[in-house]
Amino acid sequence: MIKLRYGRMFQDQLDGEHGLSRARLTELALRFGAIRTEVSHRRTAGEYGFYQLVDQDDTVRQIKAFAEGLGQAHDHVLVLGIGGSALGTKALLNALRRPAWNEWDDEGRDFFPRLTILENVDPTSVAAALARIDPRRVLVNVISKSGGTAETMAQYLVVRQWLHDALGAAASRHVVFTTDPARGALRELAQQDRIPTLDVPPAVGGRFSVLSPVGLLPAALVGIDVAGLLAGARRAVERSEPDDLLQNPAALYAALHWAADTGLGARVHVLMPYTDRLRELAEWYRQLWAESLGKRVDREGKVVHVGPTPIGAVGATDQHSQVQLFMEGPFDKVITFATVNDLGVDVAIPDRSADPTAARLPPDLEYLQGHTLGELLRAEYEATSAALAQMGRMSCSLALPDLTADTLGEVIMFFQLATGYAGAWYGIDPFDQPGVELGKRLTYAAMGRPGYEPAGSENQTSADEV
Repeated sequence: MIKLRYGRMFQDQLDGEHGLSRARLTELALRFGAIRTEVSHRRTAGEYGFYQLVDQDDTVRQIKAFAEGLGQAHDHVLVLGIGGSALGTKALLNALRRPAWNEWDDEGRDFFPRLTILENVDPTSVAAALARIDPRRVLVNVISKSGGTAETMAQYLVVRQWLHDALGAAASRHVVFTTDPARGALRELAQQDRIPTLDVPPAVGGRFSVLSPVGLLPAALVGIDVAGLLAGARRAVERSEPDDLLQNPAALYAALHWAADTGLGARVHVLMPYTDRLRELAEWYRQLWAESLGKRVDREGKVVHVGPTPIGAVGATDQHSQVQLFMEGPFDKVITFATVNDLGVDVAIPDRSADPTAARLPPDLEYLQGHTLGELLRAEYEATSAALAQMGRMSCSLALPDLTADTLGEVIMFFQLATGYAGAWYGIDPFDQPGVELGKRLTYAAMGRPGYEPAGSENQTSADEV
């Protein structure tokens, strides 16, 4: 079970001047009843569809059967998706499979396939991927809830031709779609070409979909325990039910960050895991927090222009890049550290003092001997957290017991629940993305899609370039 440690959000554990007051926590707790009621009502109305993802027994059986059947016939999985259709899968692979997964041989991967995720339409990335993957041994998972995402569908048209050139009529046997259960271009293509499909639940938005078939199928194909992911997610949901704010970690996280943003101007929210294995989780969190909470209008239609700016960092790496800013820059940030008690492996730092043939280390390096890299990483986190506190900088910590599927499922659902609660605190709809939709419409127009007017270019003139 993960633990949220939040004492360093408050003045009495910082420099006495900066941070939230304890009285503010009392105010938040008193207001939480109304927030909890709103979330409950909206959940009943179907807005918070991601809650239902903890109950997918039939889907898990279907995915496992697919992974153990057709999935075993391939040694490479190629995922085509963007945003929520890619970032979650990258986080699962990074956290739960061996580092540099695709570089290991078959035995090093326990004979599970390699996994490549194409999340952009940069031709250099696409061309390189197709040049190194054997089309005879690949399974292509095309993911688009709408079935009409321009980037993903362009990728698919390219990849489908690549498969056809190599395999002819057998190309469709190397493809599986994950899309809306009833409508969209992918659903039409699946029916025409008899391509197997998995459903994205209609009530679950893309950035909340990693624990749906969007992320579960690729995860199962590379040997990740998908039932474990959902068991951890279920625990997070259960822990988010109390009406007492101080007993509801996801709601408390949302409340503290909202209060820091709207009351103290801490509009930059940093997720900084102290392990490389959660680097991609920080990238996934950035989309979840940004796209859900950055809104022009509130639920009443009033223009508010709200939303924190999420940033990803990795300890201890970013102690040598971003932490200088966090420590001495503006008081506009909240840092969330994520630590893992048991990483499953550690590396000893050799003690050369016991070897009479070894050259003596300089005195400034002797302190490292006899310790481990894991001990050093933990010390780096503790020192950074303490130093930030002394400088009056707010932070909290998520303590993970390990990095298993169960724990990661709980972490993912924790952040999704916190996002849902944060939407209520901000008074906005955390499940739409009108700003993204505008960009899509202008893209369609620029590419000549019927029914869309070309985007104007009157503000982009030659006078504005050098």
